[in-house]
Amino acid sequence: MGNPTIAEKIAKNQVVRFVLSAGSGFLVDIGVFSLFYHNLLVQHTYQILFFTVRNYTLSFSISFFLGVLVNFLITRYFVFSESTLKPHKQFIRFILVAIIGYFANLAVLKFFIQSLHIYPLVARPAAALSLFFLSFFVHKFFSFSLSLRHHLPGKEHDF
Repeated sequence: MGNPTIAEKIAKNQVVRFVLSAGSGFLVDIGVFSLFYHNLLVQHTYQILFFTVRNYTLSFSISFFLGVLVNFLITRYFVFSESTLKPHKQFIRFILVAIIGYFANLAVLKFFIQSLHIYPLVARPAAALSLFFLSFFVHKFFSFSLSLRHHLPGKEHDF
């Protein structure tokens, strides 16, 4: 056996795999955000129950959760596949982190748009990228329960 190729080295690197996974979710998120913001939700505000919601907030809400779903599936099977935590527990943890990430992204997005007057299609990726590295560590150690110590095979942690 010869030395591993660059592609094999990259494929074994968990951070690179996470970047590819998150990047896929990010592309879904940004693509759906753009589609809704420019083509489907063209009014400036919408009335939802008793709330008035801006089109960029509604576009973000839809796009974010579609991106999260894509990101979870790729992350579960491609990045942290060695996790022994049951899939439904991984998904619950992933969604809990995503909910926190949603509000963090929304706060950054609103700040960029309302305070800094950045165009929404520029503000959305900037908000997402500003929280990227935190997301890696939270998902690794919480969502997929992969700590720095070695987990024994078959041993699961409770939710």
